[in-house]
Amino acid sequence: MSLPFPDIDPVAVTIPVLGLPIRWYALGYIAGLGLGWWYLTRLLGNVRLWVAQSTPPLSRDQLDDIVFWVALGVMAGGRIGYVLFYEPNLLVEPWRTLGAGMEPGVVKSIIGWVPVPPALMLWRGGMSFHGGLIGVTIAGLLFCRRNKIDPLRVGDLFAAAAPIGIGLVRIANFINAELYGRPWNGPWAMVFPTDPLQTPRHPSQLYEAALEGLILFAVVRLATHRFKTFQTPGATIGVFLIGYAFSRILVENFREPDAHMPEFPLGLTMGMLLSTPMIAFGVWLIRRARRRSAAA
Repeated sequence: MSLPFPDIDPVAVTIPVLGLPIRWYALGYIAGLGLGWWYLTRLLGNVRLWVAQSTPPLSRDQLDDIVFWVALGVMAGGRIGYVLFYEPNLLVEPWRTLGAGMEPGVVKSIIGWVPVPPALMLWRGGMSFHGGLIGVTIAGLLFCRRNKIDPLRVGDLFAAAAPIGIGLVRIANFINAELYGRPWNGPWAMVFPTDPLQTPRHPSQLYEAALEGLILFAVVRLATHRFKTFQTPGATIGVFLIGYAFSRILVENFREPDAHMPEFPLGLTMGMLLSTPMIAFGVWLIRRARRRSAAA
């Protein structure tokens, strides 16, 4: 017994004339950035959240600028992180030569079929959350240094909005029938069309959308609006990191490990290993914020 997988085309729409397909996965990132930007404007306009800090960490113009930096950090960091953490062989794999037909490693351009560096083969694997997090952190630090802004206060702001994009991208993972769960015969198991074994599995993408998206958003919002964590720089980042890490580690128990990844001791997965340091860093940030608040 299993639930039928919904018949949703991974391609949301195809642009006429150009024949360019727009996938739900791309729309997840775009909608996440757009809704995240809107939510950030609401937070900046809520003066009750910034009483102890007197003013928000960013102006509206600075927010518009940093969102562009964040978008670049997400895309570059997410892809580089995937290659480094999940498929490092793409770094050493030689460029594929142009052969007869449409071979992987070759894309069509205005000058014809051209080879592509393996690390840029987006059809060979996807994006890594942890890589995207590192990319956003680097982009944010560079922006804050350039504009002489407190990076912890800016990081707190973006930590409050991050679950929005995470949840939407997980739903897109579900539509793509990728990153599915381990075999299971439970009441809401599904057979994913991309599964070569065609066996009922956990819809782990939806677990992640709920835990890393909806529930984490509610937890962080409770921290910012009820416990006023914006007034103790670094605390909101800490809450987000701990919440995401625990959610990811929990879901990894239901998510099918990548077939090409090595087996780790004690049944650990790469997602668990990458998430564990986030807990320690999040706890340190919260304790640091509380100490500084008590000393002020």
